[in-house]
Amino acid sequence: MTLVDRSRTHLWKPLLHEVAAGSMDMHDHQLDFLAQARWHRFTFALGALAGLDRAAREVVVSGVRDDEGVEILPERRVPYDTLVLAIGSESNDFNTPGVHDHAFTIDNAWQAHLFHRRLVNACFRANYASDGATIDIAIVGAGATGVELAAELHNTIRVLAAYGLSNFDPERQIRISVIEAGPRILPGLPDYIADETKKILDELHVQVLVGEKVVEVTVDRVKTATGREVPSTFTVWAAGIRCADVLKDLGGLESNRLNQLVALPTLQTTRDPDVFAIGDCAAVPWTDGRNVPPRAQAAHQEASHLVKTLARRLAGLPPAPYHYRDFGSLVSLGGYQSVGTLMGFVFRGQLRIEGWIAKMVYVSLYRLHIWALHGFWRMALDTLAHMIRGRRIRR
Repeated sequence: MTLVDRSRTHLWKPLLHEVAAGSMDMHDHQLDFLAQARWHRFTFALGALAGLDRAAREVVVSGVRDDEGVEILPERRVPYDTLVLAIGSESNDFNTPGVHDHAFTIDNAWQAHLFHRRLVNACFRANYASDGATIDIAIVGAGATGVELAAELHNTIRVLAAYGLSNFDPERQIRISVIEAGPRILPGLPDYIADETKKILDELHVQVLVGEKVVEVTVDRVKTATGREVPSTFTVWAAGIRCADVLKDLGGLESNRLNQLVALPTLQTTRDPDVFAIGDCAAVPWTDGRNVPPRAQAAHQEASHLVKTLARRLAGLPPAPYHYRDFGSLVSLGGYQSVGTLMGFVFRGQLRIEGWIAKMVYVSLYRLHIWALHGFWRMALDTLAHMIRGRRIRR
């Protein structure tokens, strides 16, 4: 078994907004692929997916260069009998002018870390200047990532100000706006979660603008289709997803307009039974003509199902179809509140949860992720270690 990835480390994607806000040190939670490969006896190959030769049954892996442009690894080919594509997704800018040049995305840990570093530097400058200038943060997209980032930023910037920034007043000098093209925040999630989240954002004085489609991003403002111009020192683009261009017509495989690979209910791609696709990069049929939503719980379920499918293939048995189960939704708003719904456990319908209970459920999801990667005892030790360290490290 060989794992190919363009990064040396893994970080659970739902945590990226915490890295961007500064409430989490990404180095404390990253998983090193080389260590994981040694512990679980697989091979790790560093490099991005560059192409697919289905006739030769080989994956083309791009070359790797260091920060100074010196080649570390050349382009290589990795043979396969069974191929699983799970390269995830990235932000969809919908070809909006200025997004590439003037907006941050937080698709990976480095982008999140870069945004946080730039924001902290801006706070230092504002503190030294002592001129009362405001720092405007515009977050485009009011999905889970956008609203969680807004609440987390509200908290962490105020904590930062306690570390000697005596001339910096976050209440007066930080203004956060969330801009959504749709009629409400958190599209696709239950109304209850959206309504409760909106109340919390209002209490935090986060400006929420709905029905405002962004048509241009400039160096200091965001322009919408209605003519509104939102001041923006920093713009974070979190509106929609698409997959990398490498998946478009990859080896002749079928893809959709978002560059997702079209898959069968068995998670096999439509044009090659030896190539599987899971996670955000896969368009897997669900119900009423819709595909399985690009959510972390869907990717986790697909991975678990595929483990059984690969065992069946080795035994000479046909693959079974995958059925997505929606276990509910959770939104964590930093230290202020967590809200959500749970479905399909020991009750019928939906169970609304909020506050401490919702926060514990949210935290447990990450612990389950660590359990899947390391096993129960490593997960338990990791949890204990972070609890001990959390009592002595800075916030």
